[in-house]
Amino acid sequence: MRAMWRTVLDTALPPLCPSCREPLGDGVGLCASCWSKLSLIEPPYCARLGIPFVYDPGPGLLSMEAMANPPAYDRARAAVRYDEVARKLVLAFKYADRTDFAPMMGRWMARAGRELLTDADALMPVPLHWRRLWARRFNQAAALCGAISEISGVPVLHDVLKRVRATPQQVGLSKEQRASNVQGAFRVPDGQKAEVTGRRIILVDDVLTSGATVDTCARALLRAGAAHVDVLVFARVVAPVRTPI
Repeated sequence: MRAMWRTVLDTALPPLCPSCREPLGDGVGLCASCWSKLSLIEPPYCARLGIPFVYDPGPGLLSMEAMANPPAYDRARAAVRYDEVARKLVLAFKYADRTDFAPMMGRWMARAGRELLTDADALMPVPLHWRRLWARRFNQAAALCGAISEISGVPVLHDVLKRVRATPQQVGLSKEQRASNVQGAFRVPDGQKAEVTGRRIILVDDVLTSGATVDTCARALLRAGAAHVDVLVFARVVAPVRTPI
C-alpha cells in the first residue's frame, strides 16, 4: 500500500531537486546539474581537522590551523564544502521544515565519517537551547544523528549534553567572537556523566564554520569523562587554499 501511495504521489507531484526545484527522474538526491556543482570533501585532507588539501602531502600530515590552534576534539570530518548548493540544502533543512533531507544528508555524512564510526560508542547531536528548539520545532543535528545511526548502527545519546545558556546566532561574528559567544554554554549534568564516561563519542552538527561550538561541546564532554571526541558535520566552510605542514 505504501508503494502504491508513493507511486500516486510521484505521478501527481513529481519529486523535485532539493536545491534548484527542477523535476527529478528517479526521485532521489540532487539533479545532475546541482550534483555536478556540489563539492564533496575527499582525501587528501588534514588528518585532524578534515580540511582538504590542494595536493597529497602524504598520510597523517596536518594543516596549519591544526598545528597553530589544535581543537579539543580529536578529528573532524565533513561530507561537503559549504558552497552554494550545500547552503541551499542546509537552509531549507533547518528553516523550511525539509526534514526529508535528513536521510540523504545522513548518507553522505556516514560515508565521510566512516573511519570515525568504526570504533565509536555513540553519536551525540549538538544541542539547541530550549527556546530555539521550541521556535524551530526540531533539532537538525538530532535528525542527522538518527539518519547516520540507521546506516552505521551506532546508537544516539539524546539529552545528555545540555545547552545551559542561550547564545546569539553565530552568523556574522568573527572567530574570536564566536568562541566567546559559546563559552560556558554547554554542560553534562552530574547525574548523566556516567553515560559519557570512558566512551568514544561523535558530535554531530549540520555546518562547521570556525569550530567554536563543537570545540566547546567537546571540552564539556571531556570534562565529564569522555575518552575520545570526534566531530562529523554535513558541510564545512573551507578557505580557497590550504597548505599542509
